[in-house]
Amino acid sequence: MNKRNSVFLATSLDGYIADKNGGIDWLESTPNPNKSDLGFNKFIEQIDALVMGRNTFETVCGFDFGWPYKIPVFVLSNSLKEIPKDYQDKAYLVKGTMQKVIEQIHQKGHYRLYIDGGATVQSFLKEDLIDDLTITIIPIVLGDGIPLFTVLNRKLDFELVSSEVYINQLVQSRYCRKRE
Repeated sequence: MNKRNSVFLATSLDGYIADKNGGIDWLESTPNPNKSDLGFNKFIEQIDALVMGRNTFETVCGFDFGWPYKIPVFVLSNSLKEIPKDYQDKAYLVKGTMQKVIEQIHQKGHYRLYIDGGATVQSFLKEDLIDDLTITIIPIVLGDGIPLFTVLNRKLDFELVSSEVYINQLVQSRYCRKRE
């Protein structure tokens, strides 16, 4: 069985995943007249389940177009007591260390995980639990916001696997973790 923890997200040129107020409307600042999915559908076809933090979950719940996922979603939260009623058949609450959370999800038969949300990705990186990163760079400088990367206890080596340009503006690169 192929266990894999993958990240697929976008950053500003200066490395932020959200503005200083947590806003992500700038993600749509580049015109996309043909509604390219920027490779997301190909990525998600290889995923068994999604792991996100409470903040990301609350952002997704606020989308105008409804629940966007067809795979199980596991929400990491120490403050949430239960998943809101409207989402109880779509998302599941998980608690504990990142390693314990992964074990719980694996026990449910999900091995290829999409890790989403700033704090969640940072926590997984701190525990060296990310196997690959797909990062799309949006050509905007925010100047401040929520960074993708924070201080780590050690360096993590990644290797560039591919790089592609979408809609003549966005550079998307995929990196795999180099392990000894």
